[in-house]
Amino acid sequence: MIPTTTKIQEATFNPKIKTYILLTVAFLLTISVAGIPLLLPWFLGLGQFISKRYYENLKCSLTQKHLEFKKGVLFKVEKTIPLENIQDLTFIENPLLKYLDLRILKIETAGNSNPKGSDMKLIGIVSASDFKKQVLHQRELLINENKRPEHREREDTQKETLKVLGEIRDILKDIRKDSTK
Repeated sequence: MIPTTTKIQEATFNPKIKTYILLTVAFLLTISVAGIPLLLPWFLGLGQFISKRYYENLKCSLTQKHLEFKKGVLFKVEKTIPLENIQDLTFIENPLLKYLDLRILKIETAGNSNPKGSDMKLIGIVSASDFKKQVLHQRELLINENKRPEHREREDTQKETLKVLGEIRDILKDIRKDSTK
């Protein structure tokens, strides 16, 4: 049986993400020139449908040891990042995000193999700075918890080593006494 991990916090997302997605894709269609004919269907319903589905499928939760994230419309993505691998949490803002009162929380991990430079981008978390603080706090707790047994093991190993070295010293003293007789 797989042990379950306790959810510490479930992120909630701002519904303005739908507007952000709608406008971002419209901007990309406009600058691509070839996408201009697609703007009308995009604004008349397709964009609203896709952005609504994207928003409905967004889920992010912080557990004792992981950050779990789900998103997608047609192709769903589910990521689990171990907290001890998180190296950096960064906020990103641009004029559109600022206008919509949204922020992007970019998460980078150790051994990052992603060419884009981050493992996860969370757009529009409500109280994003509190969520970031909670992730960092839980990460510190986990790292400290993992270090404690290691530190105790190291102390035990050092005590055992000193004990063995003391026994070797005593044996060498006995050998010296026997050889001087």
